[in-house]
Amino acid sequence: MMTTALLTLAAVLLDWLLGEPRRRHPLVGFGRLVDYTEQKLYGGSTVTSQARRMRGTLALLLLLLPFTAAAAALTALPYVGMIFNLLMLYVAIGHKSLHDHARPVAAALLNNDDDEARRLVGRMVSRDSAALDISGATTESVLENGNDGVFGALFWFVIAGGAGAVLYRLANTLDAMWGYRNDRYLSFGWAAARFDDMLNFIPARLTALTYAALGKTRQALTCWREQAPAWDSPNAGPVMAAGAGALDIIIGGPARYLGEWHQRPILGMGKAPGFADIERALRLVRHGVWLWLGVLVVAGILAHA
Repeated sequence: MMTTALLTLAAVLLDWLLGEPRRRHPLVGFGRLVDYTEQKLYGGSTVTSQARRMRGTLALLLLLLPFTAAAAALTALPYVGMIFNLLMLYVAIGHKSLHDHARPVAAALLNNDDDEARRLVGRMVSRDSAALDISGATTESVLENGNDGVFGALFWFVIAGGAGAVLYRLANTLDAMWGYRNDRYLSFGWAAARFDDMLNFIPARLTALTYAALGKTRQALTCWREQAPAWDSPNAGPVMAAGAGALDIIIGGPARYLGEWHQRPILGMGKAPGFADIERALRLVRHGVWLWLGVLVVAGILAHA
């Protein structure tokens, strides 16, 4: 346990110092492989929904099993296994990246440059950037990606080492690319979306609990309990509702995706977020990371006592 705690701390610090690899990021190459696999396995218009679901399941297995097995083999190597564990978690977490994407949006809003802020937030969210509240959308993204890009990877690293972090991040990437409820991906992306839901079930609730503990706790827990069930994602709902409640803001509401409006429930309590709440959301994630690291170190000390 102490080794896991120290490796986790080292990976978080390495990520904060270096950020994401700027060249040849492994996830960029994986994304290209995902596109290639989709082209080969998706099938034509005559493929039934059930057959397309099976094709999507096969694609999921082909893309996840070899990389996870390779990660497990590398981390089990004597002497160098810990180095591979460290590097895999470093690549899997996006703590610094979350800040690098969100802070420029807040800076643009502070400078009254709404066009630049809208362009930047368009890189963070999948909805139409021309029809969104910039501060609200950015704050939502920070809270949700606190789980998807940070806490989820930390959780699975603690459970299964570097292989767990790799499996989680690749599955999360597949869900981001295929997990849409539209005509193209409703069947083909079914397996990717369900598998990501399964992997995130516990981390999302730990993230929601973390947000609640570090903010307006009672309000956050109330929002989680009363509002999260209405959200269409079983994992994003608790994370975002608890996060908004902890920060005393409201997020959610109508959003436009690919030109089509979707009615989403309101999450949280309090005021609509402004540009300063983007940094408050980032601070909530940062403090949560340090809380998790502290718990791991204490657990490591107790395990060796």
